[in-house]
Amino acid sequence: MDQAKIDRINDFARRVKAGETLTPQELAERDALRREYVDSVKANLVSQLEHTYLVEPDGTKHKLPKKPGRP
Repeated sequence: MDQAKIDRINDFARRVKAGETLTPQELAERDALRREYVDSVKANLVSQLEHTYLVEPDGTKHKLPKKPGRP
C-alpha cells in the first residue's frame, strides 16, 4: 500500500474526529482503503512468518509449522 492511500485514510480519520460527517461515497472509499490496508498488513505478516525458522538446541533449523485449517 502506498503512502498516498495511507494519507487518505488518515485524512478521513482526522475529519471524523473533528466532527465532520463523511458522504456515502467517502465512507465507501474509507472502508475500501481500510480493507486494503488490513489485507496488506496480513500479507506482510504471513510473508515474514513463512521466512521464520526455529533453531533447536542441537543447532537444527526448521520452518514454523502451519496451523491446521489455515491456507
